[in-house]
Amino acid sequence: MALIALAVTVALTVHAVLVRLVRHSLSKRDAFWQALIARTRRVTRLAIIVAALGPAVTASPLNNAQSEAAKHGLLVLFILLLGWMAMTALDIAAALYLRGFKVDVEDNLLARKHITQVRILRRAVAILVGIVTVALALMTIPGVRQWGVSLLAAGGAASLIVGLALQPLLTNLIAGIQIAVTQPIRIDDAVIVEKEWGNIEEINATYVVVRLWDWRRMVLPLSYFIQTPFQNWTRESAALIGTAMLYVDPAAPVDRLRAKLEEIAKDSPLWDGKVVNLAVTDIRPEVMEIRCLVSARNAPKTFDLRCEVREKMMAFLRDELPEAFPKQRLALAAEAG
Repeated sequence: MALIALAVTVALTVHAVLVRLVRHSLSKRDAFWQALIARTRRVTRLAIIVAALGPAVTASPLNNAQSEAAKHGLLVLFILLLGWMAMTALDIAAALYLRGFKVDVEDNLLARKHITQVRILRRAVAILVGIVTVALALMTIPGVRQWGVSLLAAGGAASLIVGLALQPLLTNLIAGIQIAVTQPIRIDDAVIVEKEWGNIEEINATYVVVRLWDWRRMVLPLSYFIQTPFQNWTRESAALIGTAMLYVDPAAPVDRLRAKLEEIAKDSPLWDGKVVNLAVTDIRPEVMEIRCLVSARNAPKTFDLRCEVREKMMAFLRDELPEAFPKQRLALAAEAG
C-alpha cells in the first residue's frame, strides 16, 4: 500500500508540474491546447497515475500471477484513456473550426458546406479511433489477440466474419466520407426524396434525417444519397425559380396577364428582383396553358411566392378578366332553307 500511495503522490505531483509548464509555454491565443488541457485534466491525471502504478505493482510483494493481472488491467485502462483523450481532442478541433461559420444568416451556403464536411468527417474519425482503441486493448489479451489484429490488419477469417457483419455500417461509413468530400447534400439543404419535400436536418455516421415540410422526419441511410437519384434544390445556391401554371381561355389577353404578374412580383417582399416571366407554353382546343416564373432567395420563400402568384392571378382573372376563364364553345350549323 505504501508503494501505491507513493506512486499516486508522485503521479499527482508530476501532473501538476506538467500542467503548469504546458500552460506557461502555450500562448493564451492558442485556443485548442488551452481547451484540450482544461477538458482532459482529469483524464491525463488518471493516465499518469496508471503509468506510475505499473512500476509500483512490479515492485510490490504480489505473486507473478497477481502482478501480471494488475499490470494488464492498468495497460488496458491506459489504452482506453488515450482513446478518450483522442476523442476529446477531435471534438475540440471540430468545435473550434466551426466557430466562425453561422447558418442563421441569409447566405449560409459556405457555412453549410463546412459544417457538413466537419460533422461527417468527425464521426468517421471518431469511429476509426474507437476501432483502433478497442483493437489495441484486445491485442493485450492473449485469448482474443487475433481479433485485435484482425481489426487493425483486416486479415484472416475473423476479419472476414467481422467485415461481413459490419458491411452495412462500413458501407454507410464510406458513403459518409464520399458525402463529406463531394457534398451532394449539406446541412439545411432543400431536397426532394421519396417524392417528399424537406430539409436536411441531421447527417449522422450511418443515416440522414430529413425534416419534411409538415414536420415529419424521414430517416434514410447515408448510402441512399450515393446510390439513389434525388433532387437538391440548394446545391449551388439557395435561390430558386418557382413556377405557377394558369389555364385560361385561348382568347385571354396575354399582355395584361404578363403586366399583372410583373406588378405582383414587384409588390411582393418575397421576390428577389431577378426573374419574372410569363409565357404561353401550350395551346389546347379549349384552354391556353400559361407558365408564370418568379424567383426568390430560398426554397421556403419560393414556395410562398408561387402560392401568392396563383392567388393574386386568379383574383385578377375573377375581378377584371372573367371572360378569360376557360369556356366551351358550341358551333351550330345553319338550317338549310
